[in-house]
Amino acid sequence: MTYRAPVPDIVFTMRHVAGLDRAVADGLYGDLSTDLAATILEEAGRFANDVIAPLNREGDKHGVILKDGAVTTAPGWKEAYKAWSEAGWNALPGPLEYGGQGLPTLLNSACVEMWNAASMAFGIGPVLTMGAIEALVQHGSDDLRSRYLEKLVSGEWTATMNLTEPHAGSDLAALRSRAEPAGDGTYRVTGQKIFITYGEHDLTDNIIHLVLARLPDAPAGTRGISLFLVPKFLPDGTRNDVRCHSIEHKLGIHASPTCTMIFGDNGGAVGWLVGEENRGLNCMFTMMNNARLAVGLQGVAIAERAYQQALGYANERRQGRAIGAVEGMSPIAVHPDVQRNLLTMKALTAAARAICYMTAEAIDRAHLEEDPARRKKAHERASLLTPVAKAFSTDIGMEVASMGVQVHGGMGFIEETGAAQHFRDARIAPIYEGTNGIQAIDLVTRKLPLSGGETVRTQIAAMRATVARLLKENTPAFGMTAPRLRDAIESLDRATSHLLQSLSSNAQGEALAGATPYLRLFALAQGGAALAEMALAANVQASAGDTDPAHAGRIALCRFFAENIAVGAKGLEETVMSGAGFLQDATLALAS
Repeated sequence: MTYRAPVPDIVFTMRHVAGLDRAVADGLYGDLSTDLAATILEEAGRFANDVIAPLNREGDKHGVILKDGAVTTAPGWKEAYKAWSEAGWNALPGPLEYGGQGLPTLLNSACVEMWNAASMAFGIGPVLTMGAIEALVQHGSDDLRSRYLEKLVSGEWTATMNLTEPHAGSDLAALRSRAEPAGDGTYRVTGQKIFITYGEHDLTDNIIHLVLARLPDAPAGTRGISLFLVPKFLPDGTRNDVRCHSIEHKLGIHASPTCTMIFGDNGGAVGWLVGEENRGLNCMFTMMNNARLAVGLQGVAIAERAYQQALGYANERRQGRAIGAVEGMSPIAVHPDVQRNLLTMKALTAAARAICYMTAEAIDRAHLEEDPARRKKAHERASLLTPVAKAFSTDIGMEVASMGVQVHGGMGFIEETGAAQHFRDARIAPIYEGTNGIQAIDLVTRKLPLSGGETVRTQIAAMRATVARLLKENTPAFGMTAPRLRDAIESLDRATSHLLQSLSSNAQGEALAGATPYLRLFALAQGGAALAEMALAANVQASAGDTDPAHAGRIALCRFFAENIAVGAKGLEETVMSGAGFLQDATLALAS
């Protein structure tokens, strides 16, 4: 079964959870209307369905080929990318002054979900180019912007992000790549980088590498890292001193060329400084935060595709006889345990999508609000939600893909069905762009204390307001949604107070030990509240006479999440509150 973009669900989430209607009413998005946004997404969905999705299976089987330093992508890949960029999809969020369409992050995020659901190996490449564009817009010199942005915005050229080195992993303080001033305003970059997505390929004529390296007199640690732009081809058309040494043989996303890159075999690759000396991480994190939301959307994308495939299979596969059935075998979709799996897959996917879109809207407001205080508030809200969006969504991408294999039974373990590919592809997302453990640490140690804890308190207050609206409803279809979500939010509130107190009393071990369960707790409460917002909107429309059957389904899905998933919040709270006690015996337990 191939992919069909769930545009109605995407638009409904954007309007009734992420705040598209409110942003349009506020004039935040200029001439963009909700109808125009829906039309754009319908077109994006068609491209994802008809052009990208059919390449996914073949790309996984074929992979990429490295020969004589050049990478050839899978059959059809180059043609699909050319059609995609010429249709203007790469330029969607790009700045107007460089040929972009200037459309909001929220709209582009929905498209990013669809590109990655159609094929994660295809969708990851443009994400890095878009991040590089943002980094150059904010930190690049006028010369670099004029030279490179137009072709990056159009998609005529692509970009990469070069952080990781073999000995360093996520510890950027250990980077060894060097950059020597050449005396003419350029630098000579030397070193090795690994895990470089689309580091070499045949989709475009040039590749623009953003590379972290150290200047000769740089201080130790992360304070001594600078960022350099190193093109594959120099402005005069000559080949730069950078090459792909090898391609990684990966568990998944086989059609995406993940490269080991060598800079400086012959004296050093020519590069230009981006931003200030020794302030490279500030520049790179502009790109990283963009990428983290995009990776969260990859988790949503894989979850959606795995769910669609599992649902299709469950409706077709007949086995056993359902309760009440008279004769013959029944579709497995009617068996209670399979239904539970399918509902869990759909509910987690919908919750993760909502959190990602909320994050995107907050990013838009952080950039577009005219009032500085509102921009600051939106920036802090986006900062709070970003690690949750990245970590929770990629965790559930993996979990939902695994459940998809389970729904297929033995056939899910067979590559020909495609369910296994989703599981393999999903596994990288909790690792790259900052492992999910790092996201949890970031959430607890850097984001909870924002504005003295006011940012997270405001977010919890908004969740409580949603529950207050639920409590006023007298609709039997909501069941125990309100009290179950209220319990989850109160667990989040108590855990938040505990962690803020631990941080204020310098009990760093307590905070670090509880970080990962806290992030999951936050996501359950926020995801449940988001689904409740959708259910409330659906109830209003149904009460007004709208006969769309999806409205009843949204209410039922919200109830399932509240009564079957959000109830896990209490256990997570207890884990957070128990603190670092388990660490005292960790060495003994692990050594035994």
